[in-house]
Amino acid sequence: MKKDRNQKILLISFIIIASYMVVEAIGGFMTNSLALLSDAGHMLSDAISLAIALVAFQLAKKVSNYGKTYGYKRFEILAAVLNGVTLILVALYIFYEAIQRFNNPPEVGTTGMLIISSIGLVVNIVVAVIMFKGSDTAENLNMRGAYLHVISDMLGSIGAIIAGLLILFFGWGWADPLASVIVAILVLRSGFKVTAASVHVLMEGTPKDIEVDHLVEILSKSDEVLSVHDLHVWTITSGLNALSCHLVVRGDYTIEESTVLLKDIEHQLAHESIQHVTIQLEAASQVHGDDLLCNAEAEFDPHAGHNH
Repeated sequence: MKKDRNQKILLISFIIIASYMVVEAIGGFMTNSLALLSDAGHMLSDAISLAIALVAFQLAKKVSNYGKTYGYKRFEILAAVLNGVTLILVALYIFYEAIQRFNNPPEVGTTGMLIISSIGLVVNIVVAVIMFKGSDTAENLNMRGAYLHVISDMLGSIGAIIAGLLILFFGWGWADPLASVIVAILVLRSGFKVTAASVHVLMEGTPKDIEVDHLVEILSKSDEVLSVHDLHVWTITSGLNALSCHLVVRGDYTIEESTVLLKDIEHQLAHESIQHVTIQLEAASQVHGDDLLCNAEAEFDPHAGHNH
């Protein structure tokens, strides 16, 4: 299963990243390199994000209950938000430290910096390849957030290597904070993308790969369907999309005909990456609104009869 494979890859990645993070942090302090320290800080955020992602997968396995009718599947998205926000905070901190160093560039132990950053690059490449080939980084937001952390780390190691070479050969002390700033920009971009995608899910926005007009065509394709309204399409968690709507059908529609219609629609929607479908059938005489999208208010007036 994809979920089990993702979890195994996360565990392997966590062990590798957490182990080398300690080495890089010690090396950063010993060489006085901001590029190394910022990369170590980023690796720390990686380790934390990977741990959170592992917890998210475990919680997502818990069955639904009366208190949480969808179970704990949304925790994966919350973990992705936390990963994205962590990336943004790390980037801002690197910016702050880099400004201080531009004003007063310190002495940097370039040899140690180059050795540690080179090993860090190899470690990050190995982890990135493991995650890219073995896990679902394309569809799963939780995995994508963790993967982007590792990619940003890899860029951090490259930046540290380049900075070390510039300092070694040209004595450009400002190369260390400059490399940190470039990495911070990339980290900030990754963090923003993951956070925006995750918040979109939490806001129950329409999945990016779903076209509402196409869904309406599928729902109203049958001659027995007169109209579609109160349509909602959202993502519960990565790889699990849901749809609910009202279909207006002929008043003399039988239960058997309704069952056949619903099964056919569910089958077609499954091919459109909609796994959870809830459809309410209504006769034309029962319709209380004809807007495609629901305009329900938060408050319900019992004297008004309906809240749509």
